[in-house]
Amino acid sequence: MQDVESIVERALAEFDRSGDAAQLENAKARFLGKSGELTALLKALGALAPAERRSAGALINAAKERIEAALAARRAALAGAGLEARLAEEALDVTLPGRQRGRGSIHPLIRSWQRVEAIFRSIGFDVADGPEIETDWYNFTALNNPENHPARSMQDTFYVDGRDEKDLPLLLRTHTSPMQVRYARMHSPPLKVIVPGRCYRVDSDATHSPMFHQVEGLWIDEHISFADLKGVYTDFLRRFFESDDLAVRFRPSFFPFTEPSAEIDVAFQNGPLEGKWLEISGAGQVHPDVVRNFGLDAERYIGFAFGSGIERLTMLRYGINDLRLFFDGDLRFLKQFA
Repeated sequence: MQDVESIVERALAEFDRSGDAAQLENAKARFLGKSGELTALLKALGALAPAERRSAGALINAAKERIEAALAARRAALAGAGLEARLAEEALDVTLPGRQRGRGSIHPLIRSWQRVEAIFRSIGFDVADGPEIETDWYNFTALNNPENHPARSMQDTFYVDGRDEKDLPLLLRTHTSPMQVRYARMHSPPLKVIVPGRCYRVDSDATHSPMFHQVEGLWIDEHISFADLKGVYTDFLRRFFESDDLAVRFRPSFFPFTEPSAEIDVAFQNGPLEGKWLEISGAGQVHPDVVRNFGLDAERYIGFAFGSGIERLTMLRYGINDLRLFFDGDLRFLKQFA
């Protein structure tokens, strides 16, 4: 079977000369394919005598095993060479720092929210939270805003489907002031609390948003005067803005739930806002009717309340000129506070 040994030698030589997988598979087909040289010998075994067929078949099978072993070895060699070439082409500098997932940070509004809480907690105020879907009574009537009161038109409101167990309309709260009443009905005087949270009004432009954040403050006791309001809130502003040069004024105004009422304005003594008065909060002595809705004796208990927009505080603290930046999710803006 000289032909068998010749076929093996030529197959091994062609496998060695194959420079890539395609050439190797073509060489395999010439020897082991359906029309390959070794396959032809196997097909010719049927024409031989039984004794000769047995010995010839053993030689051909041994030759086939040698060719297949050489084929597998050359495939592995080509695959290894390809991997080495790819590694050399795509070399990595393992001394470089790895790519890490970016770390998040606190949103500037939440940063201000936490700052407000920390300042008021330091002077003995509790922090309360309440429902964002409120009843008409808590949101308006209990705060001296009865039905058809003209002050309601100042707060364009999102009403929701359904009514509460007393058949009262439900709405997205327009301020956090309803928690004044809820908190007062769950606690005994003295009442000293702030209520930060989200509020909703039908309003949207560069200085307003349909959803915004507010912090409500309340201090009720037997002898809490307007002077206490001025002292507490002025101290809060100077600590929040970290400036003893902050000018604060209380300007007469009207709110149905306080009497007397005031708008609180600030003026910075340096920087781009130097000398400009900016309204920052509404405040006043709690109206006697509201104190009664607290379930308290209005002849005995008195105090003050204020409401401040957290967006306004944050814009002034960081020099932000467009409210919508807080809600756009633009990383170029948010990374400044990381």
